[in-house]
Amino acid sequence: MDAMEFFKQSGGRWKSQRTTHHLAFRRAETGGSDIYVEALDAKHPKVIEICQMHEYDPNLAVGGAFVSWDGSMAWDKDDENHEGTTIFALIPDADNPKAGVLLRERGYAEIVPIAGRYHIDELNGLVLITEYDTMSTIERFWFADPNLRLRTSTVQRFGGFNTATFCAEMRHESETESSTHSTSDTPFYAVSGW
Repeated sequence: MDAMEFFKQSGGRWKSQRTTHHLAFRRAETGGSDIYVEALDAKHPKVIEICQMHEYDPNLAVGGAFVSWDGSMAWDKDDENHEGTTIFALIPDADNPKAGVLLRERGYAEIVPIAGRYHIDELNGLVLITEYDTMSTIERFWFADPNLRLRTSTVQRFGGFNTATFCAEMRHESETESSTHSTSDTPFYAVSGW
C-alpha cells in the first residue's frame, strides 16, 4: 500500500471517538467528531493549487485528499469549535513511493499552510510527521478492518506541554450522505484542524 491507496481506502464518512491525554495535567478528555474524506486525483484543481501554494511542481503530485470534520471535546468552552476543512497533496520521494512530502493548506495544530513528511510503515499504517514553529506532531493511522480506522497522535509543544490522543473511527454505512460534503461546494480555506 502507498499513501494514495490509503487515502482512497479512507474515503467516505466516519464517526470518530477520541480520548486525549493532557500529560502535564495528568487528566484525560473525551470527545467525538464526524469526518468526511474524499480522495483527489493528481490533476484535481485543489491538488494543483496546494502544490503551487507550497512552490512544488504539481506534476510531482500523485494525488491528495479533501477532509472535513465537525466535533466537540468535553472541556470545550462556549466559543470553541472543532470544525473545518483541509486539503492534502502527496509528493512522493523519487526513490520511495511509500514516503514523501505531505502538503496541507492548513495544519493540524496551527492554522497556517504547512509541509510535513509521511511514510507507510511496515504494518501499512500511514505516519505523518509535522514540525511547526511552536510544536511538533506525529500521527499514525491504520485500519483494523475496512470500516474501522484507528489513529494515535502526539503533540509536543516546545514549552513542555504534551498531549497524546487515541481515536477509533467507524465508517458510516450510507455513502449517499457523504456526497453533500464534496469539495465542489466547500470553501478551499479552512478555519480549524483535523
